[in-house]
Amino acid sequence: MVHSAYDSFELLHDCPTKIEAIGSHGAKLFLGGTDGSLRIYAPESSGFNHSLPSDHRSQTLELHKEPYVLERTLVGFSKKPLVSMEVSESRELLLSLSESIAFHRIPNLETIAVITKAKGANVYSWDDKRGFLCFARQKRVCIFRHDGGRGFVEVKEFSVPDVVKSLSWCGENICLGIRREYMILNATNGALSEVFPSGRIAPPLVVPLPSGELILGKDNIGILVDQNGKLLPEGRICWSEAPSVVVIHKPYAIALLPRYIEIRSLRAPYPLIQTIVLRNVNHLFQNKSAIVAALDNSVYGLFPVPIGAQIVQLTASGNFEEALALCKLLPPEDSSLRVAKEGSIHLRFAHYLFENGSYEEAMEQFLASQVDITYILSLYPSIVLPKSALVPEPEKLVEMNWDTSNLSRGSSGVSDDIEYSPPPQLSESDEIRESKKMSHNTLMALIKFLQKKRYSVIEKAAAEGTEEVVLDAYESNRHRRSNKGRGNSPISSGAREKAAILDTALLQALVLTGQSSSALELLKGLNYCDIKICEDFLQKRNYYAALLELYKCNSMHREALKLLQQLVEESKSDHVLGQKFRPEMIIEYLKALCGTDPMLVLEYSIPVLEKFPTQTIDLFLSGNIPADLVNSYLKQHAPNMQATYLELMLAMNENGISGNLQNEMVQIYLSEVLEWYSDLRAQQKWDEKVYSPTRKKLLSALESISGYSPESLLKRLPPDALYEERAILLGKMNQHELALSLYVHKLHVPELALSYCDRVYGNILHQHPLKSHSNIYLTLLQIYLNPRRTTKNFENRINNIVLSQTTGLAKVGLTTSHKGKGGRKKVAEIEGAEDSRYSHSGTDSGRSDAELDDPTEGGSDIMLDEILDLLSRRWERINGAQALKLLPRETKLQNLLPFLGPLLRKSSEASRNFSVINSLRQSENLQVKEELYNHRKTVVKIGSESICSLCNKKIGTSVFAVYPNGKTLVHFVCFRDAQSMKAVAKGTPLRKW
Repeated sequence: MVHSAYDSFELLHDCPTKIEAIGSHGAKLFLGGTDGSLRIYAPESSGFNHSLPSDHRSQTLELHKEPYVLERTLVGFSKKPLVSMEVSESRELLLSLSESIAFHRIPNLETIAVITKAKGANVYSWDDKRGFLCFARQKRVCIFRHDGGRGFVEVKEFSVPDVVKSLSWCGENICLGIRREYMILNATNGALSEVFPSGRIAPPLVVPLPSGELILGKDNIGILVDQNGKLLPEGRICWSEAPSVVVIHKPYAIALLPRYIEIRSLRAPYPLIQTIVLRNVNHLFQNKSAIVAALDNSVYGLFPVPIGAQIVQLTASGNFEEALALCKLLPPEDSSLRVAKEGSIHLRFAHYLFENGSYEEAMEQFLASQVDITYILSLYPSIVLPKSALVPEPEKLVEMNWDTSNLSRGSSGVSDDIEYSPPPQLSESDEIRESKKMSHNTLMALIKFLQKKRYSVIEKAAAEGTEEVVLDAYESNRHRRSNKGRGNSPISSGAREKAAILDTALLQALVLTGQSSSALELLKGLNYCDIKICEDFLQKRNYYAALLELYKCNSMHREALKLLQQLVEESKSDHVLGQKFRPEMIIEYLKALCGTDPMLVLEYSIPVLEKFPTQTIDLFLSGNIPADLVNSYLKQHAPNMQATYLELMLAMNENGISGNLQNEMVQIYLSEVLEWYSDLRAQQKWDEKVYSPTRKKLLSALESISGYSPESLLKRLPPDALYEERAILLGKMNQHELALSLYVHKLHVPELALSYCDRVYGNILHQHPLKSHSNIYLTLLQIYLNPRRTTKNFENRINNIVLSQTTGLAKVGLTTSHKGKGGRKKVAEIEGAEDSRYSHSGTDSGRSDAELDDPTEGGSDIMLDEILDLLSRRWERINGAQALKLLPRETKLQNLLPFLGPLLRKSSEASRNFSVINSLRQSENLQVKEELYNHRKTVVKIGSESICSLCNKKIGTSVFAVYPNGKTLVHFVCFRDAQSMKAVAKGTPLRKW
C-alpha cells in the first residue's frame, strides 16, 4: 500500500434481509432486500423524530462517517427482489430495476412511472443530464426519454447479435458488452461497430469515465477507449484480478475484486494506491462523498482521506509525483496555499532527484518550484557568482516547508510536518560530492535549466534598462537646469542583477562542458555577464575566443584589440594558435569601430598595414575615416607606411585623395629619390638612365596626378640631374619648349619628346576640340632645326620660372611665331642644350654657360633624321604649310615623300569629299524647292455647300483659310478669333485665300 486514500468504516450491520441493491440520497441509504422491501437508513446523529418527507435537509447532506440506524421500511416496494437502483439527484427520482424498471419521486417515493416494456431487462444505463434511459432485454436494446413530467417516451429500439451483459452511454452512442465482445451502437440509426473481444474469464464490464471515455474490462485489464471505441494512448489499467465492479471516484478508480477492494490512480501508469480487505462484498457504488460497499447484511463506507493528509503521506514516502497530482484537487479557495505546497513538493522532489543522479529531471522540478536561481547555483560551489548574488541560507527552505505543513494540517487535520531532511547521500565525503556536482551531467542539466529561465529574466532586465533610459531622458529634459550637476535618481536593478547572475553562471557551465560555440553565441547576443568574473575565468582556461567576445560586447575594444594583437604575435611561433588567430581578424574587428573610434582604429591598424596593405586601406575606405587624419597619424607614428597608404588610396579611389595628399605623396617619393641620387653621386655611379623602383613611382605620379605643386618640387631638383623629372614638371607649368629641350638635348631621347607631344596634343584635343592642335609638334620641329644652339643662362631661366609664382609664369608659349626669320631666331634663342656640358661625374669645371659656348658656331647642323621621322609619323597632326615654311630650302623633296605623300592624298580625298557633299546639298535643295512648289499648287474648291469647321456656317464669298491637309476650311475671321483652338495640325501656319 502506497498510502491511505480511503478510510473504511462500517455504517450498519445485521440487516434483517440480504441486501440485493443499494443506493443513497443525501445522507441516507436505500437498501433493497430479497423480500422486495426497501429499507431507509439514516445517520444515528440525525435522530428518530424526523420523517423522510419533512427532512429536506437530508438532500444537501453527505454520507456521515458514523453508525447508521433504520429509519423506515417500505414493505412490498417491489414484487420481486431489486436487481439494482440509482438516484437522480437533479431530477429527484429513484430508478429501480426489478421485474421491470420503475421511477419513484423523492422524498415520498411514490411511483410515477413504470416502463412495462422493460420487463425481463437485466441491465440499464441512465443519462441523468439528458434524461435518456437505455436498457437491454435479451437481444433487444430500447431507448426511452423522460418528458420532464411523470411520463417517459420511447425513442428507439434496436436488435443486437447476443445477450447484453453490460452497457453504458458514451456521448450519444451506447457501448454494449455482449457475451464475447464490445460494440458501439449508434443511438440514431442503430449501426453497430465492433471494438475488440472481451475476456475469457470475466464477463464484459463497461465503466464510463467523467471525461466521456470508457474503461472496457478484459479479464484483469481495463482498456481505455474514446466514445467511438478507439483506443486511447494513455494505455491500460492492470488490476490484480479480474474485477466484477469498477466505480470512478476522482482521482481514483475503485475495483471490487474477489478478496478485497483495490484502489488505483487514474493517472498513467495507474499505480496501485491502496487495498482494503473486505470479503464477500456484493455491491459497490459511488456517492458524492464516499464509496459504499454492501455485503450480505452489512454496509461499509470508504471515506476519502482529506487531500492535504494524502499529500503529506505521499511526500513523506517519496511519492512526489502522486503528491503533485493531488495538489491539483485542492479547493480553489486555497489557491495561494496550493501554490506554496506545490513549490515545496517540487523542491523536495528536485533534491531527491539531484542526489540520486537524475539531474535533468531535478532541474525540471527546480524550475517548477519557482525557486530563485541563486538557490540552485548554491549546489555548484565551483561556479563563481557576482558579489551581489546572495545565496539563500538553509533556513529559508525550512521556513517554506513549515508554511506548507500548515496547509496539510489546515486542510486535512493531520499534524505531520513536511520538514526537509537531507537525503542519505549527504553522508558522502565532501570531495566526492564536489566532483559529483561539477560532473558533465550535472552541468548539462544546469545549462538546460538556465536556458529555460533565461528568456524571461533577460526580457525583464532589458525592459528595466529601457525604463531607466526613458526616465533619465525625461528627467534631464524636465530638470535640465535645476538638476545640473546632480546624478539621476537610481532605479532598482534587481532584474539586471539576476540576469548577471544567470549569464555569468551559464557562460561558466558552457565552457566547462566544452560547448565553445554556444558560449560564443551567448556573448554575441544580449547578455549581462559579469566582466571581472568571466574575464578571470576565461583567462585561466585560455579560452581567448570567448574572452574577445566578452570584451567586444562590453565595448572594451582596447582590451580586445590588445589581446588579439598579442595572440597574433604568439601565433607566429605556435602553429595551432596561428590557425585560430590571424592578422585579418584585427582588420575585421576594426571595421565596426571606424565610425565610433577612428583613433583606436588607426592605432591598431599599423601592425597589419605592412602585411595586409590592401585590406587595411579598404578598412579605412569602408569606414569613411578621413584620409588626412590617416595620413597625419601615419606620418607621426609610421612614416615608412605613409607612401604605401597614399599609393593604395590613389589606386583604389583616385577621387578620394585630396591635392594636399597627392602633393605629400610626390614629396615623399622625391625625398627618397634625392637620397638615392646623393648616395650614387657620392659613389660616382650616377646615371641619368638608371631607374630605381621609387623613381619609377615618382615619374608615374608626376605624369598621372595633378594635385601636387610643380613649382615646389622644381626647387628641390638638382640642377644637373633628374632631367626627366624636371621636364615633366615644366610640362605641368606649360613650359613645353623647355621640357622638349630637356628631352632632346639633355636626355637625348627623341621618343620621350614625341610621347610628350602626343600627351599634350591629346589633352588639348580633349579640352578644346575646335582649336588647332599642331603647334606642339611645330615646337619640337623647331628644336630639331636648331640642335646645337642654346640660350644663355638656360638654368637661370628655369630658376626664374620657379621664383615667379606670385607674378605669374613666364609665357614661353605654345604659339610660336612661324613667320619670317624672327620665328627661327626666337626658337634659337630659347632652345638648345649643350651636349658637351653633360658629364657622368655630374661636375663641370666651374665654367659658366657663356664660357662653354663656341663663338665660331653660328649655325649648327640640323637634326634631319629626327625631323623626317617626326614628319612621317605625325603628318596628320602637323600643319603641312607651316612645316614646309620652317624647313631649310636645301631640303630634298625625295626625303619628304613619307610626309607629303599621305598629306597630299588626304588633301585630295578631303577635296573630293567636300565636292560630293556640296553636290548632295544642292540636290537636296532642289528636292525641297520641288516639294514647296507642289504644295503651292494645291487647289481648293469652294461651293455653295462649303461650310466653316469652326462656326458651321457657309463660306460663301468670305475670306477663308485652309489647313495644310487641304480639307479643313474655316473663315479667316473665325480662325483669328479662335487662335487657341486645337486644329488638325497644331501650330501649323494657315494659308489665306
